[in-house]
Amino acid sequence: CPFSAKDAVVLLSGGLDSATTLAIAKSKGFNCHTMSFDYGQRHRYELHCAQLVARQLKAASHRTMSIDLRGFGHSALTDDIEVPKNRSEAEMKIIPVTYVPARNT
Repeated sequence: CPFSAKDAVVLLSGGLDSATTLAIAKSKGFNCHTMSFDYGQRHRYELHCAQLVARQLKAASHRTMSIDLRGFGHSALTDDIEVPKNRSEAEMKIIPVTYVPARNT
């Protein structure tokens, strides 16, 4: 096996939570390999940020895997659906069209 007991895989979205997770794992002495998922999101910036964070925090490697989530449903973040703004309180009680099914599973 090419990995050691001090290797870790960190899922890196490009956001604050996953960047913090990577920083904590690095601070505990782990040799971190990062992975991001291209699920067809319209905003490609988060994948770019994930690469930058991996580089800045000196991840041992970084990979972006493509997955197709269309079989789980549609979302304003992956399809040509308008992102709603100024939703009412009643609208906020239902699952929004910005929800990406299976994104965090």
